[in-house]
Amino acid sequence: MKFICLRLGIIPSIFKNSKEYYNNRKTYINNRLITASHDVYTFQNLSFFGDSFNLLKENEFKQFRTKIDRKHGWIDKNYIYIPIKKIEKSNYNGKVYNLEVEENNSYVTPSATVHNCMTPWFGLFGSKSGFDSLKECFQDQTHKIYAIESGMSADPEMLWRLNENVNIVSFSDAHSFWPWRLGRESTIFELKELSYKNIIKAIREGEGLQSTIETPPEYGKYHWDGHRNCNFSCSPDKTKELNGICPICKKPLIIGVDYRIEELAKHPKGFKSIKAKPFLKLLPLHELIALHINKKLENKQTLSMYDSLIEEFKNEFSILLDSSKEALIRKNVDTKLIELIIRNREGKIKVKPGFDGEYGQAILGEKQATLV
Repeated sequence: MKFICLRLGIIPSIFKNSKEYYNNRKTYINNRLITASHDVYTFQNLSFFGDSFNLLKENEFKQFRTKIDRKHGWIDKNYIYIPIKKIEKSNYNGKVYNLEVEENNSYVTPSATVHNCMTPWFGLFGSKSGFDSLKECFQDQTHKIYAIESGMSADPEMLWRLNENVNIVSFSDAHSFWPWRLGRESTIFELKELSYKNIIKAIREGEGLQSTIETPPEYGKYHWDGHRNCNFSCSPDKTKELNGICPICKKPLIIGVDYRIEELAKHPKGFKSIKAKPFLKLLPLHELIALHINKKLENKQTLSMYDSLIEEFKNEFSILLDSSKEALIRKNVDTKLIELIIRNREGKIKVKPGFDGEYGQAILGEKQATLV
């Protein structure tokens, strides 16, 4: 029935009432106890994406006529796309199939294909990945790995300690719907000609790969260990002292990047790889403004001040990196904000480390602004 609906261009919501549900309610008709022997499935909240068969003219579908404009998902020639509204966990004992095809890696379930998204702690060097090196992961294909991306919770200096003979690049994550999340981390190329071929060559061979712009790794959402729900985080040393167990809920802590680097490091702190490129550490302009006026990132005052600065200086890096203190003063930038910009360049803004999906917090003396 579900497939019939889908082929007709209808997305059904299926509701199940178990026989136990009915029997527990003890329904009576004329003093007779009604016992259910089967589960009941109900199709409801049908979303029509077209009506080639004039079904909406039938009385049975009358209630769905007003719901045409409230579609949860869409249909194209080959697929139906439905958002995930609820996730439930349950214990399972049996075979699990991971079907792989070229250029795709998805889980296939009855009537659905679910994209295999990667969680931060299941990254290549993540605590739950099962791999401690590129060689363990890629085996005889390791020679085809030319570069790794640092991620927000690590910087090149941390990755140099792993003794992996690859270049390091940095690219801002684009999965957030907040526009200020874009461009927080960048790779700087110095090329004679901007082309795909030269960019690939720079990433693979290092020629033309000048440097990267990183956020302080403490700013990342998985730098330290901890539990978001318990509002608890700690350094790698403290995690070892706690034997990896959260003191609040008594469950294993989510292990962060800092701990994992210490666990995998082949070199001491301060080691510099032969492929090392220079890098800069900067908090984004939005965070500086929010810290300056003690407001949240999405606050209208924060957004307005950011837009005004960009209109004046054309781009964020011009403010964060290129403009001198005198130039900022000439453009009437607030003196206290200028001080933050300079301190940011010098790496003198402390950041309380992020953990378990929570961003780090910029700290200035007793003043602290939560970066959300």
